[in-house]
Amino acid sequence: QKPRKATPQTEEDTLNGHLPPGWQSYMSPQGRRYYVNTFTNETTWDRPSSVPGTPKSPFKPANSPSVLTVNGYHISGTPVHQLDSGHMSLRKASGDPQSPGSPAAPRRQSKESSLTINCVTFPHPDVMPEQQLLKPSEWSYCDYFWADKKDSQGNNTVSGFEILLQKQLKGKQMQKEMAEFIRERIKIEEEYAKNLSKLSQNSLAAQEEGTLGEAWSQLKKSLADEAEVHLKFSSKLQSEVEKPLLNFRENFKKDMKKCDHHIADLRKHLASRYTAVEKARKALTERQKDLEMKTQQLEVKLSNKTEEEIKKARRKSTQAGDDLMRCVDLYNQAQSKWFEEMVTTTLELERLEVERVEMIRQHLCQYTQLRHETDMFNQSTVELVDQLLRKVDPAKDRELWVKEHKTGDIRPVDMEI
Repeated sequence: QKPRKATPQTEEDTLNGHLPPGWQSYMSPQGRRYYVNTFTNETTWDRPSSVPGTPKSPFKPANSPSVLTVNGYHISGTPVHQLDSGHMSLRKASGDPQSPGSPAAPRRQSKESSLTINCVTFPHPDVMPEQQLLKPSEWSYCDYFWADKKDSQGNNTVSGFEILLQKQLKGKQMQKEMAEFIRERIKIEEEYAKNLSKLSQNSLAAQEEGTLGEAWSQLKKSLADEAEVHLKFSSKLQSEVEKPLLNFRENFKKDMKKCDHHIADLRKHLASRYTAVEKARKALTERQKDLEMKTQQLEVKLSNKTEEEIKKARRKSTQAGDDLMRCVDLYNQAQSKWFEEMVTTTLELERLEVERVEMIRQHLCQYTQLRHETDMFNQSTVELVDQLLRKVDPAKDRELWVKEHKTGDIRPVDMEI
């Protein structure tokens, strides 16, 4: 949950004076106040004094709740970001946290507490304690796709979100191929049913009589029945398996485009904010150097610069510092929005993937059920023909034929001499 900014300042803040430039006060979800440097993203439980320096104590003491500063705001119980050090680019040191207009500001000597991957700020794993997962009991998308990863050739890197998109696109392609597989199966069934029907109407051996003739007629009839069953099987495959697969794929594609475009727009906005921060940081450095140089020249009397010019340079330096703070604030807001939407979108992608797999499972089960019903009918037809064939009696057939075709029952006798 996003913490609420502590405004207006409490009695404690009023008594101790205003916070130093770059520091802001927040309230943790547990009700404890902490302080954040918007330049460096460093955090501390102790209120920073007006004299700049390293925070007195780390943000997370022993047995304290896990709190992470990431993407512009501070949350409890956020995921552990598995970062590949080979893909990390350390973020430049933040601007001087004291007044930007001060000409001889001492530089803060503190360990880098954050790094930037693809314009996104992450806590440095060496200084940040292990964080809790959003879904500790699951291998969820929202916990393991924050960093970049090398491609299969090991040359370029791809973002975690892009890996998720590739997974979804492959799933969409697999649905299409499965539907094509079912389509081919339908064609086979239709052709098979057509050939069976044609064969059942063949007049060959139609004059066979007796029990064998009866069994032979039933065998040919079973082909016609089987042809009808396979034709129905192919029709149900089309309506109950192939068509739902294709319809789901179209809806799936629309959902994917929505997620892709949304995150892509947020990332572009975030990248532009990051560029503005770096530009403002560079401008502040140049203004400070200019102010320092003019001040030194005035002190050693190497220049005719007036005090008014020094004040003007100081105002420009202060303005550059204010611009940097404003850009950092806008960047943090954009990053906070990106972080929130990234979690929401990864969970949505996860839901879509689970839904896709479950839908395919159900329709493939429907395929096997239809196949089982067809096989059961074919089996019953085969068993009926088999029973008739077992009843074929050559003696009875001869008897029936003789009764129907006899010409007389008087046998010739020997001629007498």
